[in-house]
Amino acid sequence: MGFSKLGPSHILIIAGRGISGLYCGLISGLVPMYVGEVAPTTLRGAMGTLHQLAIVMGILISQIAGLDFLLGNHELWHILLGLTAVPAVLQSLLLFFCPESPRYLYIRLDEEAKAKISLKRLRGSDDVTKDIIEMRKEKEEASSEKKVSIIQLFTSSSYRQPILVALMLHMVQQFSGINAIFYYSTSIFQMAGISQPVYATIGVGAVNTVFTAVSVFLVEKAGRRSLFLIGMSGMFFCAIFMSVGLVLLNKLAWMSYVSMSAIFLFVSFFEIGPGPIPWFMVAEFFSQGPRPAALAIAAFTNWTCNFIIAMCFQYIADFCGPYVFFLFAGVVLAFTLFTFFKVPETKGKSFEEIAAEFRKKSGSTQAPKAAVEMEFLGATETV
Repeated sequence: MGFSKLGPSHILIIAGRGISGLYCGLISGLVPMYVGEVAPTTLRGAMGTLHQLAIVMGILISQIAGLDFLLGNHELWHILLGLTAVPAVLQSLLLFFCPESPRYLYIRLDEEAKAKISLKRLRGSDDVTKDIIEMRKEKEEASSEKKVSIIQLFTSSSYRQPILVALMLHMVQQFSGINAIFYYSTSIFQMAGISQPVYATIGVGAVNTVFTAVSVFLVEKAGRRSLFLIGMSGMFFCAIFMSVGLVLLNKLAWMSYVSMSAIFLFVSFFEIGPGPIPWFMVAEFFSQGPRPAALAIAAFTNWTCNFIIAMCFQYIADFCGPYVFFLFAGVVLAFTLFTFFKVPETKGKSFEEIAAEFRKKSGSTQAPKAAVEMEFLGATETV
């Protein structure tokens, strides 16, 4: 993409974005899975939120670098695109310093010695007995289960509810309207009467970053489910105020400030809960066996919904006009009710305890036969 100005620009950019897209698709599932496997139980949520923090920091940096007087101009735009090679090279080099997942080594490869070495590096301590005992229990459960295919995640009553809840969490993240704001924030600010909308858009990126950082400290204290509900509730009211401000803008000039404030608050509430939580919470629903398949399906759902919003929002906005965010408010309200009734709290809980929460949510009081299929939410091999 850095050389796109010298050749057929559209072909080089599309090819570069295509390869970058493959990478983004891979890390959407791999990074939360890896972080969930290497992090201590007490820090699982905070470490998982750091993934989202890195993403929003990247968005903010790209927004600033894309300003007209920096790299977002006719002479330097290709350099802006080419700079994406820098973090890619940095990540490739740093990857050599990342230890292999001890859960993968112990449960999948049966290499206890290597798993202990990896754990000692991660924990900074020679005493990793507690982690080994936890993984040994998970491995015993895995050995007593039948193999679970991707299709069985949906057809088996033991896995159906956690996978559907996982997919719903990722759907709400996209259908809440957050990417409509990110993709079209400049035009939305123009509609709201802001004279310098590009700087307001950067302000959204800054708020996005700050409140993701706040979420890192809150997620282990308040809990995943609680933060998710708080975030969704706040987004619902912000979407209402946003639409009211846009509807009344022509009658009351000060409504532009209402709309702008609602946008900033909407982004803040999103990053407190619905932004970072789905990525690592899904990893907590499933143990070693079905986790890769579940995260892959969740990531696919997330990016598919992202694509739908990116392609359709402008047409929906043209059809609905300033009332468009009333539509998103209705979607957010529906998903908030779903979360309240169907999503369990996973903070500091083992897979066994999370499985019990799902059984409680589904109205079942008994574990499946042989205490296998749901006891650890499918600690099994995936085919």
